[in-house]
Amino acid sequence: MYFLLRHLAFTDLGYSTAVGPKMLASLAVDEHTISYNWCATQLTVFSIFITNELFVLSAMAYDRYVAICNPLLYTVIMSQRLCQLLVAIPYLYSIFLSLLAVIKIFISSFCGYNVIMHFYCDILPLIPLLCSDTHEIKWIILIFSAFNLVSSLLIVLVSYILILVAILRMNSAEGR
Repeated sequence: MYFLLRHLAFTDLGYSTAVGPKMLASLAVDEHTISYNWCATQLTVFSIFITNELFVLSAMAYDRYVAICNPLLYTVIMSQRLCQLLVAIPYLYSIFLSLLAVIKIFISSFCGYNVIMHFYCDILPLIPLLCSDTHEIKWIILIFSAFNLVSSLLIVLVSYILILVAILRMNSAEGR
């Protein structure tokens, strides 16, 4: 549990650090533009951590399910190795996904006025600035965003529904 909380805190720190310094600098200097390289870096780091957070929260929901429904087997089921896997897989997946989207965007050619009047670089304001065909990028973003949202939501919902079912199956009011 604390292992997952540490990684959730690290994830929160990661994506707030990706945006925070540039935001503070923009407010101090009153310049709300972002350079090409900083935009790519910020978008990559933010995407990694925001995607990772969804799945770390899902892992925490599974952890709660095991702790409530199988308390005597908790340490056996939630071994250190499983906890490390539940954290490592989302990190690797989010790095892959972030690099896929960012590389696809930044190898494309930009045309015309390519300045974004924001302190934060996001995918959606970048897409209209691309000269090349953006259908593939839009499909990648749509498919992976839908997968991330639906899969993490299902994991959380199923975990909590199973917890609720386990609580309702308890015979006595003292058990509830």
